[in-house]
Amino acid sequence: MNIKHTLLVGASLLAMTSCQDNGGSKETTEKKADRKLLDPANLDTTVNPGDNFFMYANGSWLRNNPIPGSETRWGSFNELQENNYNALHALLAEAANDKNAKSGSAAQKVGDMYRTGMDSAAADKAGITPMNGILSRIDGITDANGVLAEVAKAHTEGMGQLFSVAVYPDDKNVTKNIAQFYQGGIGMPDRDYYFNKDARTSAIRDAYQQYLVKMLTLMGSDSTTAKKDAADIYKLETALANASMTRVEMRDPYKLYNKYDLAGLNKLTPGIDWKVMFQNMKLSGQDSCIVGTPKFFQEVARQLKATPLDVWKKYLKFHAVNDIAPYLSKNFSDLQFDFYGKTVRGQQEQKPRWKRVLNVVDGSVGELLGQMYVDKNFKPEAKERMLNLVNNLQQTYADRIKRLDWMSEATKQKALAKLNTFMKKIGYPDKWRDYGKLTIVNNNYVQNVMNASAFEYDYMINKLGKPVDKTEWQMTPPTVNAYYNPAFNEIVFPAGILQYPFFDQDADDAVNYGGIGAVIGHEMTHGFDDQGRQYDADGNLHDWWTPEDATKFNQKAGVVISQFNNYKVLDSVAVNGSLTIGENLADLGGLAIAYEAFKKTKQGQGNEKIDGFTPDQRFFLSWAQVWRANTRPEEMASRIITDPHSPNEWRCNGPLSNMPEFYQAFNIQPTAKMYRPDSLKAKVW
Repeated sequence: MNIKHTLLVGASLLAMTSCQDNGGSKETTEKKADRKLLDPANLDTTVNPGDNFFMYANGSWLRNNPIPGSETRWGSFNELQENNYNALHALLAEAANDKNAKSGSAAQKVGDMYRTGMDSAAADKAGITPMNGILSRIDGITDANGVLAEVAKAHTEGMGQLFSVAVYPDDKNVTKNIAQFYQGGIGMPDRDYYFNKDARTSAIRDAYQQYLVKMLTLMGSDSTTAKKDAADIYKLETALANASMTRVEMRDPYKLYNKYDLAGLNKLTPGIDWKVMFQNMKLSGQDSCIVGTPKFFQEVARQLKATPLDVWKKYLKFHAVNDIAPYLSKNFSDLQFDFYGKTVRGQQEQKPRWKRVLNVVDGSVGELLGQMYVDKNFKPEAKERMLNLVNNLQQTYADRIKRLDWMSEATKQKALAKLNTFMKKIGYPDKWRDYGKLTIVNNNYVQNVMNASAFEYDYMINKLGKPVDKTEWQMTPPTVNAYYNPAFNEIVFPAGILQYPFFDQDADDAVNYGGIGAVIGHEMTHGFDDQGRQYDADGNLHDWWTPEDATKFNQKAGVVISQFNNYKVLDSVAVNGSLTIGENLADLGGLAIAYEAFKKTKQGQGNEKIDGFTPDQRFFLSWAQVWRANTRPEEMASRIITDPHSPNEWRCNGPLSNMPEFYQAFNIQPTAKMYRPDSLKAKVW
């Protein structure tokens, strides 16, 4: 499985950000002049910086910026998101009101997708009727083969049922794409929700079972039938969850690399004819695939025999409606939000409809919207300056690898070869996606969503049998995020992240290196984290380390795991150091590399104060303000289970506590709470 390593994860942060001009927020000259890049008013100077730097740097801001009811957390990214929402809203409104848009044009597709999404009256009038065809199809199933045929059909419609399928480069031969199958099929966010015994998870588990009953009732069942069917569906999901790998187990790419031909796959899962499944899923001409989670598919085969057909049909109906619920009438979307938004994540109210629809447009025709975005809000100067920063960080990383005292010369040379072959993507694609085969109508939102989903599936499977296209992007241009992709050995920075507080054309180097510099270093380090290090310079899953060096790396990573395991987040809930190890290593390495690169600049070599802070202090304050955020307890608890990133406070403080340069900048003493003696300091890259 080609694992995409992101700076951020989750719907609330994989969001779009504010418009940009020369790499900065699109603001009036007056507003920009008034803004302090590092505002002392945001600090809480009653906190010792060595006790909790996150609170010292952000405490006053956190007190003055409570979480809005429509959000699960509120921080720097959300502020940028709001600016960008407004800018993209204007683009969408213009496209939606364009009466002369040519059929098939970007303006027509973007405009009609948005306009139909905003027609809540039509959605409420339609109710569940947009699902009638699919529900009727499921009613017609007569045996287990019919269940499998429906699952295959749902996948071709872009509404993956029961398991997930993707087309990625083969991990051990990345010049070729291959179909890959992974576990799925459950209704809660993670398999651990079915088994964890703590009170918080138990309450969510109970609420989910009630949600099943409510949704089945809304779909037309009487209360008695709904309760029985909900119990049956939950029992089936529990069996699937029990056969699923944990997120920590799935961090090992070798465990996920299980290659089967059709005969081997049929033997693995008696009762499932994969030749027929491949045909029904449009996977023509394929004689082999990767199965990431074989035990899960064995359980699917077992349940096809053990679970009554009627239960399977109820299961398929529920998941079909649950997938489409956000686009149906208000009673369906509100019910789904009440569980997934309010109960699981603590969100008090839905986002305004225009924001929800905007996100759907970005997810459906994102590169069409992205072209509009960059045409108006991104200039070449930002791309050029960003490339210079990337090159500076890359050279600094190379210098650090050469100085490592724990790595052999043989492994160093291969590490440098990998580093020096990073593909760099900045701003937006050089080649835009072609949406010519996607039909967007002007009167049916659910149909547009389904058309876009089916188009995405076809786009994906059409990669089979063709050369891997390394120009492809996996994020849209307005996204505030960045990622490393091991198969392409690439680091990618969408236009959305190239703005304040990460990056600002007018900022001093301390602010830019503490922000976007650490992001660049973060993504580079993903090429050498617990997962990325197992891929070579060509992107293949291949062990290029000496055994001794691998052992030393794992020992050093173990120090980081132990450090984060000891961070208590909520009552008895702690950070999962094993789940978050890749992101923690990337934060630790990224910050250290950015700091060394900053020290090569004129400001970094001086000691001139700005607003009372030295250059080093401004660097570390910039790092801290990037992570400032208030987070709801429910959201925090959910992310501890599902998110490979540590919570913001510990993402800020954890790497800092390992940096002697931070201690020196703020005169941190051994009595401070964040202080770690040299024997406990983590240092890898």
